Amino acid sequence: MLTDLKARDREVRAHESAHRAAGGDLVRGGSYDYQQGPDGKRYAVGGDVQIDTTPVPDDPRATAEKMSQVIRAALAPAEPSPTDLAVAAQATAERNRAQAESRTDTGAEGNEDRSSATSESSDAATAYRRTAEQAVPGSNLNAVA
Repeated sequence: MLTDLKARDREVRAHESAHRAAGGDLVRGGSYDYQQGPDGKRYAVGGDVQIDTTPVPDDPRATAEKMSQVIRAALAPAEPSPTDLAVAAQATAERNRAQAESRTDTGAEGNEDRSSATSESSDAATAYRRTAEQAVPGSNLNAVA
């Protein structure tokens, strides 16, 4: 049991740390759920962080860039949770919306990044379609390890 608790503690801390590293200033807070081991020490068995997923007001390009960072943060752990996948799907949809709005605002100039963005967002949308309905637009993520 102690070996399992120690392994879970390392896994949870690495998971939340990956969110923080990839999310940078978009990641706030965070907490761990602990279980006391037979040795009397507390071990993390779950955790969460908050990732700001709100769009940048009146700036679709900045919103698209922010959502790309949200996607990276949500998918940073080696084994993203269902919540992580749902947030990535939500951010992908918001990024796609913002990119389309940016292209509309800039006309032909916005077409320069279309092929790579379309490919990347298509892959993400396909991978996370099943979990997208769990995400709430404009909310913050509580990513659970």
